[in-house]
Amino acid sequence: MDLWQAVVLGIVEGLTELLPVSSTGHLTLAEGLLGLQIDDPGITAFTAFIQIGAIAAVLVYFARDIYEIVVAFFKGLFSRENRGDPNYKLGWYVIIGSIPIVIVGFLGKDYVSGPLRSLWFVAAGMIGWSFVLWFAEYAATHQRNLRQLTIGDAIFVGVVQCVSLIPGVSRSGATTSAGLLRDMDRVTATKLSFYLGIPALTGAGVLELEEAISGPSVGVPALAVGTIVSGVVAYATVSWLLRFISNHSFMLFVWYRIGFGVVVIALLLMGVVEPL
Repeated sequence: MDLWQAVVLGIVEGLTELLPVSSTGHLTLAEGLLGLQIDDPGITAFTAFIQIGAIAAVLVYFARDIYEIVVAFFKGLFSRENRGDPNYKLGWYVIIGSIPIVIVGFLGKDYVSGPLRSLWFVAAGMIGWSFVLWFAEYAATHQRNLRQLTIGDAIFVGVVQCVSLIPGVSRSGATTSAGLLRDMDRVTATKLSFYLGIPALTGAGVLELEEAISGPSVGVPALAVGTIVSGVVAYATVSWLLRFISNHSFMLFVWYRIGFGVVVIALLLMGVVEPL
């Protein structure tokens, strides 16, 4: 992988990881258009690892909120009187909500990094989940905030997050849809999606680090450049997204997902890109 390719892929990752549009789907298509072998283990590892850049952006952007959650969580562990703090409960909810994808991701790793990387799955996931996001947007009452979350919310969103292992569905799209279906307001659903992404994407990236470094197709310089670029771009994306959803619905992303899926299908039928 050349450094300029790493820059391009870092930009794609930073723009799409935290939006409900599937970063894996976009990266898979971009890698194909750049002439990279998308089912190469090193390329797959690169795709997983540069997500850490986007998570770093979340950690920086929400540094104060995350600090308060961590402090409240550890205070609650050692002091019963602090366990009524909503941030203590939120800390547990993030942990509980992360368990399903850890289990399913570990058991299905070979499928996720293999056959499911096909662009046909990407197109199907992009278009198919668009209707779920559309239904969630219009079925939700948008009345609940972070302080009103329950363990049931954490379990439901965590289980739905597992669907995002199918490329094209989008981790952000799955968790945001699940949050809306639990009647969270858009900002709350999005923040919970971000928080759940911290352990899920960090874990996935760390597990793939050795393959990305040792494989002949990527290398340390490209990996570092892609991760840094994705982090910088993701920070700007977080800021824009939170402002946007404060005054708009998710329908822009619904239509974008459908259009992207149609474009992928057209490129496949014309032979411009290969499925794998």
